[in-house]
Order: sequence, then structure tokens, then C-alpha cells
Amino acid sequence: DDAFWAGMEPLSLGSLPRLQEGVAVVGYPVGGDTISVTSGVVSRIEVTSYVHGMTDLLSIQIDAAINSGNSGGPVFNQRQECVGIAFQSLRGEDAENIGYVIPTPVVEHFLTDYETTNTFTGFPMMGVAWQTMESPAMRSVLRMKPEHSGVLVREVQPTSTAASVLQVNDVILEFDQVSVSNDGTVPFRRGERIAFGYLVSQKYVGDEANLKILRDGREMNVVITLSKPTFLMPSHINGKDPSYFIVAGLVFITASELYLRSEFGSEYLYDAPVSLLNIMTSGVAKLPGEQVVVLSQVLAADVNLGYESVTNTIVKKFNGIEITSLKQLADLVQSCSEPYMQFALNGSELVVLDTEEAKTATAEIMELHSIPAAMSADLRSGDEHDTHKLITNEPVSTMDELLAESIADTEST
Repeated sequence: DDAFWAGMEPLSLGSLPRLQEGVAVVGYPVGGDTISVTSGVVSRIEVTSYVHGMTDLLSIQIDAAINSGNSGGPVFNQRQECVGIAFQSLRGEDAENIGYVIPTPVVEHFLTDYETTNTFTGFPMMGVAWQTMESPAMRSVLRMKPEHSGVLVREVQPTSTAASVLQVNDVILEFDQVSVSNDGTVPFRRGERIAFGYLVSQKYVGDEANLKILRDGREMNVVITLSKPTFLMPSHINGKDPSYFIVAGLVFITASELYLRSEFGSEYLYDAPVSLLNIMTSGVAKLPGEQVVVLSQVLAADVNLGYESVTNTIVKKFNGIEITSLKQLADLVQSCSEPYMQFALNGSELVVLDTEEAKTATAEIMELHSIPAAMSADLRSGDEHDTHKLITNEPVSTMDELLAESIADTEST
């Protein structure tokens, strides 16, 4: 409705504010129904972990109160320019009035990305994990000269484009002709320094970066292509339906941050299993398309007696084969001709099912729980209805047929 916008004036985006510059946060937080305005100053500008996106980007720390409901609200400077968007705060016994703002450079990066690609490709990554080199002994071992400074490559993600260029124990001396210090910072504004990752976040997915590195005591110039982050446990599933697979009442899913939030609530960072949290924060995919497969729950039945309490456990192997995706597990289960199905879980736990009994019981369990398909649509191989067929090769009952049978049973009763 174009009439909605009549008479409105768009906000102008301001530049990155200076330390101690006054700001005001506007929004509708908890505590009332009318608009709220809180004021403070810029306390710090640095690269910070974004809770909602599992990435480290430039952010502004302010001492104005940011409460639930403020997220997404504008933050103004004293010239009434929007200098950022409120999005998170730090809470705890030792923290008071510590709020974080997404600055306009990050907002403009998002807008430019979308205008250029007609989608959001995200912020790029180098595909390496690095550590600082403030230790003289470490610099000596890596044959760095007194004029050298940089960061040490301690891990290269196998699925990244950097895997063909960089090696473990390389020292990154420069990024696009900008020297990297031993503490991992680079020049920012006058009198300020910022984490080296800031330079990477200024680029776009597919951009090239020129690196000067030190390898075995010899300087080299290399070029890498910055790629899109590939997390082993993604933050989002891009609006798609969750993937799942069911056999004998065992419900398997792919782990994601959304799943953890759904399963364990807003305090999932404290309540979720440590094994899943470790993968979420530091898991690295070794193969393209690799996923973390989890036995989410067990729909109790005679065929899975003794396993009812198994929940939210990572699946490691199926009949001795390492599991790297849910589609792989589904294919292995459906093609299984061995007398028993053996699921090796995290923590050396084992689930064993009789293959024939498991496949027969699957259809019964699904009908009992009114589940129309044994797997999500993205896992099916050209078969539109897998309620029974994909497990037992019996005729398929569609959802309409199941509902009709249920109504008939009710009427007869």
C-alpha cells in the first residue's frame, strides 16, 4: 500500500561514530507500550561475535540500555543520523549497561550485497583458523625476522578455497598490502587498531585477496578467493523445511542452531549437550555437504524397546560406515540387507535393531503418530509418497486416505 509511505521521510545513514560520542537508542522494549529512548555514549568499537549469525563482525559497544524489544531499532547520533541498529546486550553479575549496535558499514555491506546479487550471500571468510604470535620463541621457531609480524595459520578448512593455497604453519604477514601485527590487529582509524578479521569482512563472497605469507622462512605472495562460510552446524536453514528421517520410531535430523533453540529454548547455550555446542562453535566440515546427524528422539514401540530415553545424540556410524549426512544414512538404512541395523552413537552408545522387524514396524509407528512420510521431501529419490513404500515396499496410503480411514473409524465407533 503506497499510501502507507505518504509523507514519510527516510532516515539518513551516518558514518561510524567516534569513541565517547553521544548516541540514543529508540524502540519499544519491555516495560511499557509507548516509544522508548535511552541515551549513552560509544564505549568501544571492535570486531564482536554476532550471536544471531555465528560470525564475527564490526560492532559498536554503547552504555545505553538495550533491552528485549530494542533489537532492530535505530541508534542515532547527535546529528539525528542513524549510525546503527541495536541487536544484543551483555548481561551478568559483572556487566551493566553493555549494549551492542550493528554499525552502518555492516548494514551498507548487506544492502550492496543484495543489490548486486539479488540475494544475501553473507560475509566472506578466508577459511583458516589463526593465532597470534606474540611469543618470541614461536616467532623464532617459524624463522621470522625482526622486521616480520603476522599471525600463524593453525588450521585450514578442507572445503574452503584457501585449502589449495595456504598450509598449516604459514604466517600471514600482510592482507591486501596491510601489515598484520603479532597480536592479530591492523590499523583502523587514527590512534585505533582492530582485529585482522575486519579486513576480510569488508570484502564480498568471491572477491580475491592478496596475501604476503612466510613459509619455511621464505616470503611468498599468494592470492586466495574468499568463500562463503560453511559451518558444520549452520545458523539458519534459509526458510526450508527441516530434514528428517524415521525408521522403527527412531527420528533422525540434521543439527542446526535453530534446532538447538527449538529443542532447548532460549538458554540452549547452557542446556544443550556439550558435544553439540562444541560442534556449533568450532566444528569444521571436512567434506562438501557434510552434516551433523542427530538421533533426536525415539517414538516408543516394541521394536525399539530399551532405547526410549535416547535423545539428542550424534550418530557416528551405521553398520561400521561413518555417517556424514542424513541422506547418506537414509540410503544406507533403506538398502540394508544385513540382519541387524547397528547405529553407533556419540559416547560409544549403541542402538541395534532387527532389520526386518524395524522396516515392518516403521509403517505402523508412522500411522499411529499420523506421520505421512518416513523422510522429508529433500531426502526422497523421486518418490512422492514414502509413507510405507520407502521402508516396506507396501502400497502407499496418502494423507487423504489416512484421514478418510480415521473418519470412518470414528463414525463406526
